[in-house]
Amino acid sequence: MNPEELRRALIGAWRLVSYKATAVEGGGVVEPFGPRPEGLIVYTAGGHMSAQIMRPGRPAFREGRLEKGRPEELSAAALGYLAYGGTYEVPEDDLVVHHVELSLFPNWVGVPQVRAVGWEGPRLRLSLREPAPIWGARRDGVLVWERVPGDDGALSEARGRGV
Repeated sequence: MNPEELRRALIGAWRLVSYKATAVEGGGVVEPFGPRPEGLIVYTAGGHMSAQIMRPGRPAFREGRLEKGRPEELSAAALGYLAYGGTYEVPEDDLVVHHVELSLFPNWVGVPQVRAVGWEGPRLRLSLREPAPIWGARRDGVLVWERVPGDDGALSEARGRGV
């Protein structure tokens, strides 16, 4: 698949199936958002993207309002959630670069997030290009996504062209 074909194949909405991070030394595996994380990543034809990942079962705030959240409630909510968005490009046939314009994690704003792209049948596999510090060790992070049911237009279009 060339970069343009890959860009077309990415277009649409994808639900998170799994997120695992394996330590480079020792091989220990962690699931940063639990064994059944929830997430959504969307790629638009116009070149924008948005990603949201959360740990299910996060406790509700006592007051029921974000602005009334206690420090410990806000901390727990943020530790169990990752969100960012911006634009994206596909510079190579197996790479997507997310140009982060906004993020729950402020350190990512303005910092491109590079992901290697692969496929597990119809599932999208996004992984770190290089190991990164994740939960106390340098790890290879791998996220597997499946297309949201009914949102298969771009994939069908790409497959119709022999992709």
